Amino acid sequence: MLKRVGGTVDPKGAVVRIKDAMFPLPFARELEFNSPVHGNWNIVHTGMLVPEARQIYVCADNCMRGVVLTAAEMNAADRFSFVIIEEEHLLNGNLEDVTIEGVADVIEKLPEHPRAVLLFTVCLHHFLGCDLERVYQELKDRFPDITFIRCYMDPIMQKTGLTPDQKLRKAMYDPLPECESDPASVSILGSDFALDETSDISRILKKNGYAFRELPKCRNWKEYQELGSSELFICCYPPGRYGSEAQAERLGRKYLYLPACFGYEEITQHLKELTDILGLPMIDTEKEILDCEEALKQARKKIGDMPIAIDYLFHPRPLGLARLLLSHGFSVEKVYLDSISPEEEGDFQWLQEHAPELSLVATVQAKMRVLPRSCEQEVLAIGQKAAWFTGSRHFVNMVQGGGLYGFDGIRQLARLMTEAFREEKDTEALVIQKGWGCDCCL
Repeated sequence: MLKRVGGTVDPKGAVVRIKDAMFPLPFARELEFNSPVHGNWNIVHTGMLVPEARQIYVCADNCMRGVVLTAAEMNAADRFSFVIIEEEHLLNGNLEDVTIEGVADVIEKLPEHPRAVLLFTVCLHHFLGCDLERVYQELKDRFPDITFIRCYMDPIMQKTGLTPDQKLRKAMYDPLPECESDPASVSILGSDFALDETSDISRILKKNGYAFRELPKCRNWKEYQELGSSELFICCYPPGRYGSEAQAERLGRKYLYLPACFGYEEITQHLKELTDILGLPMIDTEKEILDCEEALKQARKKIGDMPIAIDYLFHPRPLGLARLLLSHGFSVEKVYLDSISPEEEGDFQWLQEHAPELSLVATVQAKMRVLPRSCEQEVLAIGQKAAWFTGSRHFVNMVQGGGLYGFDGIRQLARLMTEAFREEKDTEALVIQKGWGCDCCL
């Protein structure tokens, strides 16, 4: 391995002040560095949310290692199988047969058939023009008691079009049957985490007697299929938007996209959309905001001027979070991200005007491998990547927004920040664990 000899690395290209940053791509797309921070969920973790289902991957053994380890690390190897593609299968032009017979062999050796199989095909199937229609039809004919869910592990598509993650978050709900809608129930689609019991949406629905269905809470196939019976579908997590919209259209359901955010006006707007579509009374937003202000005030008193770093892995709206904290006197100095969501354009512009010296720092730019991972003073990190890149032991350990939502989410965040300020964590040991919130055996 080549090693840098002497000198220092110029951070240009990996760090930029927000006043000089370009929207939506502040950094050039070049050679990438993959940090050892693995708390975000991948397609294996997400697919395991479907109860009574089995995942089967069909790919070469060099690609199989990661997904096999993920299943083992989350103690779910008993719901995971694979079929290895070898060079001869490509040369002989029989990838369809290899896929069909390999999957059939896996199923026939199981003690009992699963209710569903999430079948993951890969890049090779695209490169060779594999007839996937034939594959799925033949498997369906052989195993009529199993629902086959079309999934993809094709990272070649990661930068263009829909990502494997987005396609999976649609495919997971494709088996939901057409049925009569229940006007007294609401389903959240597309999220890895159930909303907190105290979240704004949860409180509104429960107070008014609505059944509230979420995939992470489904314990069996029956409960899973009942997700489709709700009259209203809601999506709160951006990567799930495509799939949830598609399912609402397919099943003829009302639909709302209410992404988690940190602006009082936007939260109020989202909750009004929810209460209006269901004909429910609006919550007392003035009181909610006053409670948020008090929670942030108390957190600011305890945390003081301690520098704060935020990363995109903690929440899909890192700039919105930076704006909230800066406007309440917190010393936010860095935001770790590689691109900026169109949903954050307003926050980006606000920060350019009101916090022009705020640093945006890449996470995958190659220089991040050798730039110093420490700060002159202890940093309060919000998110695993912010903690790892700053060398902080005081950090909020959460990914993808967890179950935080709305006004309650802001108050919960203030509490989590205060706890992180008071307590040290073993950062190096925590951030390498795959899939924060999963049953991990590392």
